[in-house]
Amino acid sequence: MTDAILAIDQGTSSSRAMVFAADGQLLLQAQQEFACSYPHEGWVEQDPEQIWLSVLTVCREVLQQAKEQDIAIKGIGITNQRETTLVWRRDNFEAVYPAIVWQDRRTASYCDALKASGAEGLVQQKTGLCLDPYFSASKLHWILQQHPEIDPSELAFGTVDSFILWRLTLGQVHATDTTNASRTALFNIRSLEWDPELLALFAIPPAVLPQVKQSADYYGETDPRWFGDAIPILALAGDQQAAAIGQGCVRAGGLKSTYGTGCFALLNTGSTCIDSSHRLLATVASTVQGKTQYALEGSIFAAGAVVKWLRDQLGVLASAAETEMLAASIPDNGGVYLVPAFTGLAAPHWRSDLRASISGLTFGCGKAHLARAALEAVVYQTADLLSAMKADGAVIENLQIDGGMVNNHWFCQFLADVLDLQVMRPLQTETTAFGVALLAGIQLQWYADLAALPSLVRAESWFRPKMNAQTRAQLLAEWHHEVQRLLAAAH
Repeated sequence: MTDAILAIDQGTSSSRAMVFAADGQLLLQAQQEFACSYPHEGWVEQDPEQIWLSVLTVCREVLQQAKEQDIAIKGIGITNQRETTLVWRRDNFEAVYPAIVWQDRRTASYCDALKASGAEGLVQQKTGLCLDPYFSASKLHWILQQHPEIDPSELAFGTVDSFILWRLTLGQVHATDTTNASRTALFNIRSLEWDPELLALFAIPPAVLPQVKQSADYYGETDPRWFGDAIPILALAGDQQAAAIGQGCVRAGGLKSTYGTGCFALLNTGSTCIDSSHRLLATVASTVQGKTQYALEGSIFAAGAVVKWLRDQLGVLASAAETEMLAASIPDNGGVYLVPAFTGLAAPHWRSDLRASISGLTFGCGKAHLARAALEAVVYQTADLLSAMKADGAVIENLQIDGGMVNNHWFCQFLADVLDLQVMRPLQTETTAFGVALLAGIQLQWYADLAALPSLVRAESWFRPKMNAQTRAQLLAEWHHEVQRLLAAAH
């Protein structure tokens, strides 16, 4: 019988269950997509029951396959879309409001008012984050304001990991880990505790908060009614931190960028928490065996989401995979630039008031130009993130990439060309699930420590820059011109 770990990867557009052997091999997987709803401009919500049922469905599917194939599940790791905020009743487990997704901007005016009061410095100093609707604190404040009649002691707050953990343990465990806590804007990333001053700022009662544990830790067991057997839950980590671990970026200097619904570049800074002077975020990379590592992070709100928009809203694509052929079918972008500020621009601008723009369209433009502009925009924004990291003192030697978009060969090569860096695509592209499985493996003592993990990471392809410096400079200059034009128009 093969021993294995079940990784639950609860993302923005789907829930996945993946089973990994101790050598890192992916043995089984199942996936179920589900939708966001957009009830008002700038609002993004999900049904908590859909999230839960999708997780339950994919887990049961792979566990049945595991049983048929004599695979023994020794533990579970949970990784999740970060910042998405849920509040539920402790007595009946029911959410009091839909999940408010990380992309949601409804609390922009509330955050602006806090900034005007001079609170942003306090938030940045304690949390490493900026004062923005992206993070959980303002979302939690908003939900609690909708239910002043409920005693806070009757409610539980959590990011998606906490919500799934609560359901799996049938309300026995209300907890999160340091990586997810560090994305709430309520957690002091140096003391690794919920911060009373921040709780007061956002008017959050401590009674609703989960316990904060290590990323590799014992989180209780699943209730037998879900899967027949009680399975220990051994790791929790936010999706981007899990992806960095799955890429082997567990030492200072390791850099990965994940291209999913959004794009998130994480640079491991080891035990040093660096305060960015270029509007990047400082965040917890992991807490394992009593040691906490930190990272600098740059975020792009819309990456794969733009391709999904072209497919689902505009109908110009039959599938996301079609973008590769379309982008390669034209010799250049024809002067078409898309600035994908559908829910604002994240790092290094942090402008929630902006909206997307597309420029340079002529009658000669077709869907190939739209597809290429969408892919190029993600690359140009990545270049801006890495420039900010370098300005903060980072030395970047290469970039490791993962996520759904990196299956696109044209995109990966354009990334290497514009960044003027070697880009590594791993053999195991499901690095988010892989990373949390590795954390659970440390808890099971399959691996000695974080330092043992990079040996399990294999490269599938290296992409090396081929573009000449003049072309690269011209493309980036034209991109920056379009961004500045959008910024100027918003004033």
